[in-house]
Amino acid sequence: MADDPDRHAPHLTEDPGALLTLLRGREEEMVALLCSLAEAESPSREPAAQVKMLELLTREFNARGYAAEILPGQDVGPHLLCYPGDSRPAPGFQLILGHLDTVWPLGTLERMPIVRRGERLHGPGVFDMKGGLVQALFALDALDALALAPARPPLILICSDEEIGSPDSRTHSIRLANEAARAFVVEPSFGDGGALKTARKGVGRFDLRIHGQASHAGIEPEKGVSAILELSRQVQRLFELNDRERGITVNVGTIDGGLGANVIAPEAVARVEARVPEASDAERIERQILSLEAVEPGIRIEVSGGFGRPPLERTPRNRKLWESARAAGARLGIDLDEAAVGGASDGNLASEYTAVLDGMGAVGDGAHAPEEHVIVPRMPERAALLAAMLLEPVERGNGAS
Repeated sequence: MADDPDRHAPHLTEDPGALLTLLRGREEEMVALLCSLAEAESPSREPAAQVKMLELLTREFNARGYAAEILPGQDVGPHLLCYPGDSRPAPGFQLILGHLDTVWPLGTLERMPIVRRGERLHGPGVFDMKGGLVQALFALDALDALALAPARPPLILICSDEEIGSPDSRTHSIRLANEAARAFVVEPSFGDGGALKTARKGVGRFDLRIHGQASHAGIEPEKGVSAILELSRQVQRLFELNDRERGITVNVGTIDGGLGANVIAPEAVARVEARVPEASDAERIERQILSLEAVEPGIRIEVSGGFGRPPLERTPRNRKLWESARAAGARLGIDLDEAAVGGASDGNLASEYTAVLDGMGAVGDGAHAPEEHVIVPRMPERAALLAAMLLEPVERGNGAS
């Protein structure tokens, strides 16, 4: 009979605080690395600017004995795939998902410098999510320093386009999640207590294009069919799909159309976003939006789009992973809570294929906002938690085995 790869997985039963003690002693090193990563501005739509960030991460993983493989991006920056040794681990590995891109444009550091105020380190991208990348690196350090082998080999995918919906990297995330035993997403935690994210809404994007008939608004208005009038009616239909009790939101974010004040508008466009908590909601809302029909005769409607990220739901295998994390946290003296959030991540994609635990990154606040910051003393705690989870035996049936 083949040897069970989890049979000899080590545990921190004798000294569960060893990881945390070691990492607290390296807190200032974590801060220094985070400052270096934050100084390497890496906006999603500036692939050339991401090169420095890729170089820094490659150096850090190489220094830890990890291969760093560049996955070229199409119309976005490259992605980084890292694993121990010289060859990718066989299916059944543990997947760590992260991203190197931020929402901040080049030059943000001039008006939003990296500043430490007491326990808080402020700066663009420190919370979302360069702090999580630092914690992942130091979690691997701690395991190596204590001669503790993960239950399964870790494989780390760091994408360059997460903040714009992962249009390119999603194929890599899905492929690897399909092969992984479980996945940890080092996105920021939630709230003051640093809750892990055990549920996320799915996100859909749609374009609604209305085709009418132009005519002179003063001389022959009766010959025109207004696309703008039709759009106004369709917008009301879309807003009627909102359901606060179920947590369903449908928002018309932008509208455009018409040629001039003296022309009956021949065309109008709306861009729509929908967020839903469950897959069944996504199917229903997508069907309703795609099947919109014209109210006015002479109007033609085109609707395109769909749900690019499904909901991350509290499935049985995800619940088991959460309970394991809560127990590991307790052994480390960390009281963990969970949260459901409206934002999506690459964890939404992975959850369809394997067990996922999201929000394993930094504790702080201000994602996408000028007050973005991490709580420095919590970084060693969360690095220790990730390390402890990498040691946990893999549940059968979580994913690939």
